[in-house]
Amino acid sequence: MKTKITFVNCPQCNESIEYSLSNTFRPFCSERCRMIDLGQWANEGYKIPVEINPENLNEDIT
Repeated sequence: MKTKITFVNCPQCNESIEYSLSNTFRPFCSERCRMIDLGQWANEGYKIPVEINPENLNEDIT
């Protein structure tokens, strides 16, 4: 049985890499790209913009 090789782009640098168990940094190409991504998460670089509604600012949360 032939195993299909899957290639993906590194989410950080967009380099094409093999997505397999032999790549310990998957889906990243390297430890460097993995650490850059972790730093962005830690610094809250990945945020979903939320529209602020002034009417909801004074509501008590219970």
